[in-house]
Amino acid sequence: MLIRVPNVLSAEQTEQIIGALESANWDDGRHSAGYLSAEVKNNNQLADQDPVAFELGKIILVALDNNPLFTSAALPLKILPPLFNRYSSGQTYGPHIDGAIRPVSGTPHRLRTDLSATLFLSSPDDYQGGELIIQDTLGERSIKYAAGDMVLYPGNTIHHVRPVTQGTRLASFFWIQSMVRDLEQRTILYRMDNAIQELARNDTAQSVLVDLAGIYHNLLRQWADT
Repeated sequence: MLIRVPNVLSAEQTEQIIGALESANWDDGRHSAGYLSAEVKNNNQLADQDPVAFELGKIILVALDNNPLFTSAALPLKILPPLFNRYSSGQTYGPHIDGAIRPVSGTPHRLRTDLSATLFLSSPDDYQGGELIIQDTLGERSIKYAAGDMVLYPGNTIHHVRPVTQGTRLASFFWIQSMVRDLEQRTILYRMDNAIQELARNDTAQSVLVDLAGIYHNLLRQWADT
């Protein structure tokens, strides 16, 4: 299940983050890759404990905490502090799959990567190429969203980034451990929550909404780990 989460960041927040990244200390992205991914990874990345990444990541985490669509889709238990990457001048990232477990840098904690997230910072008009290609049951999906929009997709998905042929592509990326580990169960809950919200907007009888909300929360009570 691929989910677009629009307007995670406002235009002002996006501009603030891009401005800070322009003078950031970019590193070779291969330094953070596993032994297989390093062979196909060609980009720049801020170090996990870079102070600029830490401060900018806090802006994103606050925005996510106030985004009901993200909460409904991810049911987040843990979110890895957001990281940042840059692609330009033919840089690319070949087909790979994200590691199942990620350490939280600087801590003894680890996180299971139920969901992967890419938050686009550059406007799609600012660069050529650079599409995020995700393989799912419908085949390859090409993702190139507006600045401030985010895509959520299962962490076990093979994906790659096409070469950037002109301009610069800036993005934030991170992983989420969900309270509901199973993708199918999480999808059921997401669709039910969307249906409840849609019915509420259409003034459906309160008793029906209460019944549906009860079903949703009873399922969540059975499936969620905290």
